Amino acid sequence: MLDWNVYFRGLAVIGAIALVGWVIGSARRNVTIVDCLWGVFFLAATLVYANARWTPRATMLAAMVAIWALRLSAYLTLRSWGKPEDARYQKIRAANKPGFMGKSLYLIFGLQTLLAWIISLPLAVAAQSSTPLGALDGAGYALWLVGFLFETFADLQMARFKTDPANRGAVMDRGLWRYSRHPNYFGEFCLWWGYYLIAVAAGGWWTVVSPLVMSFLLLKVSGVALLEKDIGERRPAYADYIARTPAFFPGKPRAAASGRNGS
Repeated sequence: MLDWNVYFRGLAVIGAIALVGWVIGSARRNVTIVDCLWGVFFLAATLVYANARWTPRATMLAAMVAIWALRLSAYLTLRSWGKPEDARYQKIRAANKPGFMGKSLYLIFGLQTLLAWIISLPLAVAAQSSTPLGALDGAGYALWLVGFLFETFADLQMARFKTDPANRGAVMDRGLWRYSRHPNYFGEFCLWWGYYLIAVAAGGWWTVVSPLVMSFLLLKVSGVALLEKDIGERRPAYADYIARTPAFFPGKPRAAASGRNGS
């Protein structure tokens, strides 16, 4: 049973963190900080949800979210440190002048707050449940682990690839990226369906809206679709990569007539 008062307290905490991020982003004239706060939103909300009753499931869930959130936030912070505002936000800025910083409070930080709160629904249900742990919890933990490892190693492989000057302008097609063009997003996909299975074990089958929204974002909005919208123009070799590599779900690479892309 979901305690809606606790759930709305989660919204308040996420909103407070987003407001602090907006102040910092306004001062720096760079709203990329919202990406770095994405994982923090869920960690803070989960701690609020779990604080209602620290059951074994709530404790395990809080640990899982903490591991995922802190790694993701650290990775995104290091990746963006000292760099200009992300191109996505530069486009939004250009389309919303004058007064972008004021508008960004609701266009970017407010929207991210609302999305994070909605997506956190399975976490709220699972953390507040007193239902004994069962097989579905185990399946959820296993799927989460697969997702976490996929996301972590994909990010590490990409970071290592980018640090080598010899790879400038090349397409990353090694390691996990040989089997999926977006293994990091596939990992995120598994993570959230893992959280959902834990929520189902707690009686929250109806929280399926969360992984569905996350899957839609990863595939059609801020993930695969956005990144591949114009990458072919910037990296011609990417067309060959598309021809031989599954877009999302990992699979066996296909043969391509043009051969390797030189990366």
